[in-house]
Amino acid sequence: MQPDNRVRTGVIGSGGRGRLLSTEFKEIGAEMAAVCDVYQPNLEAGLKLASAGAKAYADYRRLLEDKSLQAVIVATPDHWHARMVIDAVEAGKDVYVEKPMSHTIPEGFDMVAAVRRTKRIVQVGTQRRSSPLFMEAKKIIDSGRLGDIRLVTSQWMNSQDGLSQAQLKGPLDWKQWLGPAPAREMDAKRFFNWYYFWDYSGGLLIGQAAHIVDCIQWFMSSQQPLAVTCSGGRVNLAGAEIPETASIIMEYPENYMATFTLGYKAMRYHTSQDQLKQFHGSKARLDMGREGYRLYAETSSPVLTPEKEDVRVGSFVPATRDHIRNFLECVRSRKEPNAPVEAGLGTAIVLCMTLDSLRQGRRLRWNAAARRVEA
Repeated sequence: MQPDNRVRTGVIGSGGRGRLLSTEFKEIGAEMAAVCDVYQPNLEAGLKLASAGAKAYADYRRLLEDKSLQAVIVATPDHWHARMVIDAVEAGKDVYVEKPMSHTIPEGFDMVAAVRRTKRIVQVGTQRRSSPLFMEAKKIIDSGRLGDIRLVTSQWMNSQDGLSQAQLKGPLDWKQWLGPAPAREMDAKRFFNWYYFWDYSGGLLIGQAAHIVDCIQWFMSSQQPLAVTCSGGRVNLAGAEIPETASIIMEYPENYMATFTLGYKAMRYHTSQDQLKQFHGSKARLDMGREGYRLYAETSSPVLTPEKEDVRVGSFVPATRDHIRNFLECVRSRKEPNAPVEAGLGTAIVLCMTLDSLRQGRRLRWNAAARRVEA
């Protein structure tokens, strides 16, 4: 630990998200002492935001050899998360890893095993778990005030025209960037739009469902699903492989079903409700958004009216900083973070099953005892 109690941290992947996290870590009080990226312009941009004297690395394994680093941020494409987190904890580092935690289910189990074996602190970047607004709403669910909950519905509405047309402006280690993904010729479109290709991620569907599914499972105290079904429309983003309009149905052993609908060719509700989760209980309904929540109580009136005392207006804006602060506190105290790897695994199982169901066109069951997906 630094004499001034700052956590000496490195970032692996200094693209847009990595730089945002680096800035937040630094402002909270961490020392951003190392930056790693395989694309030279990203590396240089990351260094400009890092602490004075930060070291630059083109290979993350060399960064992990720096014994002065206590923690690392992993903000790379999804297909690299597992290998980097495992290597980091084996090197004695604590890790803040972006969501989704893993790109495959076996990887997720390997990550949990490595983290528990090495006794490192790993926080998955699902920030709702550190948001005071969401933590307050979680207490309402836990109180039983809603009664029996057999259905949870959710949505994420937004609009996007197309993919990035950016071109390379500096050296890129393409082979290292591909890593565990299938080999192919260098392709700037894939590099700048990795989010939309099966080999590296799961598109907007998985990127946004990672937040919503994790929140549903957290609120409902669920670990893993029973079954997952996903249906998607045509791909309407030119060049993308994964639909931007789709729905997921999730079944859980706690005797409830959940749905998530993604629509990225829809109007975004700029003031509220573009990201909404509704918990339909036998006694009340809780509507949870990023801007607040509303509790609708049972009434004899044919018109559903909100309970005034339970309309809560808030903001999701501080959530990322709160999540980072929780991670850094846990690095110091060695307590469990708000978004531990087991939670990340539970969400990753649903997300990986979602992609398999979408591609196979059928409902898939999760065999928890055997740790495998079955038709």
